[in-house]
Order: sequence, then structure tokens, then C-alpha cells
Amino acid sequence: MNSEINPYKVFAGSKGEALAQRICNHLGCQLGKIRVDRFADGEFAVSFEESVRGQSVYLVQSTCPNSDNLMELLLMIDAAKRASAYKVIAVVPYFGWARQDRKDKPRVSIGAKLVANMLQTAGADRVITMDLHADQIQGFFDIPVDHLYGANVLADYVSSLNLKNMIVASPDVGGSKRAAAFCKKVSSIAGIEVPMVICYKHRAEFNKVDEMRVLGDVKDKDVVIVDDMADTAGTLCKAADVMKENGARSVRALVAHGIMSGKACENIMNSQLEELVFTDSIPFDLQRCPKVHVVSVADPIAETIMAIQAHRSVSELNIV
Repeated sequence: MNSEINPYKVFAGSKGEALAQRICNHLGCQLGKIRVDRFADGEFAVSFEESVRGQSVYLVQSTCPNSDNLMELLLMIDAAKRASAYKVIAVVPYFGWARQDRKDKPRVSIGAKLVANMLQTAGADRVITMDLHADQIQGFFDIPVDHLYGANVLADYVSSLNLKNMIVASPDVGGSKRAAAFCKKVSSIAGIEVPMVICYKHRAEFNKVDEMRVLGDVKDKDVVIVDDMADTAGTLCKAADVMKENGARSVRALVAHGIMSGKACENIMNSQLEELVFTDSIPFDLQRCPKVHVVSVADPIAETIMAIQAHRSVSELNIV
């Protein structure tokens, strides 16, 4: 390692091992050894198999799809602090519970704030995350948060397809800012102005879209739908159907996080989508869905780690 860079080690939780290994390949370091012992009742214990004393420790783990992964990350943070690590940085490519970011009705929890509190209480000194459901979640933390964007690697991929009449679509009004930023990124790569349309949707309950309309012209266009996540993929599939009904030539979707729960794979295979592209923030078996293509965010995360270690600006690496 560069002598000007402070010593650090990278470790991975159960849901972060593949991505962490790619990050280490970029950094030119070995993935640290960690052990998780599980008891018959479901309880588990985390221990580091090598010294972390006086070092910056990067812990790679997405907090999905269940609470075990969050608990594992919390135990990793606690173990690192108790082992006299200099700094503990939680690398959380997908920050779960982020959709619970406000009180939108009486007597509900704000899950994103609760998780932020838990990470800080466990001892995290910094958080690296990507494509939060809402940017303001960064304000839930009282420690530095480096917010990365998957749009950079996704834009490189879609630009390589050389689509003739590309148009970017937001699946809802709330995602228009994200889609506009993606338009700007793709336009700068392609050297041409890429237009944008917006879908209006009405949702009666979670994971179910009742009505959707397109605000804009997509006739004979190659539509690229941009969103932050694909959970059951219901919104994306509905948007693709509406685009086709309005004369789109092709429809594909690009999202930062492929949660792919429930019947997501079946929904994608039966939809008008030509492909669904997302990052490796969450592990996914490509055999589950032939229409899925995964791009890696290991390089931008590794560059962020190097910038932090060298005390350089991180924001210049992640401009969308």
C-alpha cells in the first residue's frame, strides 16, 4: 500500500462478500478474515480473525432483505470498536428501511432514522452508502455520510448500447429529479441532448400500482426507465406496458438496487421490458431471471475508500 495512505482493512458480512472481494481487487489488498458462529436458536456471534488495532476498518454489508443482515453489521461494528480499531466505516451499498423516511400517516415509525441511530450507537464513525431512497436521509446521521450514485456506472452501460432514439423516463413524479440527473449524465457521455418523460402513478397500497399515465411522447423511442430500486418490479413492469401502449419501440429499466422479492423475476419475464439492469449492491443469482444484467459498483466504492484514506475530496468522484 502507498506509504502516504493510512493503514486500513476491508471485511465483509454475509451479504457483502462478493462485492467486497471486487472492491479489494481494485484496491490491491486482501479481504479480511471474519467469522460468524450461529447457534441453534438463530442467534449468531461475529469475531475478527486478524488484528484491526489502530486501523481504519471498512465493513461491507447491505442491510437487506431481512434484519439478520443489519444485526450482523451492527455486531461487526461493535466487534471492531472493541478490538481497538482506529475508525470503523460502514459500507452499506443498499440502505434498508430507507422507504420509511417520514411520518406520512399517524402512529408509524421512521425506520430510516432508527437504523441510522443504531449504526451510530454500535460505533460507526462514517457511512458509505449508495442511492438512498431520499437524499435527506443523510441528515438522520450525526457522522459523515458519503452518498454515492449508481447512475454513473449505469449511464456508462446504457451509453454502450448506442440506442438510436433514447429517451429517459421516470416511473413516478417523485423520481423526476433522479431521472433528470441521469439524463444529464447520459447526455454528457453521448454528446447529444437526451429528452425525458414522466409517469404519473396512483398507488392504493404498498407494492401495488392502480393507475399509470405517461406525461410526454414516447412514440418510436427507445425508453430507458430510471428508478432507485426494483422490489417486486410491479411499477417497472406497469410502466413498460404503458410505454409500449404509447408506441415505444423498446423499453428497458435501470435501477440502483435489485431487491427482486416475491414474484419479481416472474413479473419481469412476463413484462414488456427487454432487460432490467441494476448494480451488485445486493447479491443476485442471474440464473433466476435471464432478462437481468448486473453492473458492478466496486470501482467507485474502492475509489471512495482511497479518497477517504488519502484525505481527498469524495464528492468530485460521485458527481451525477
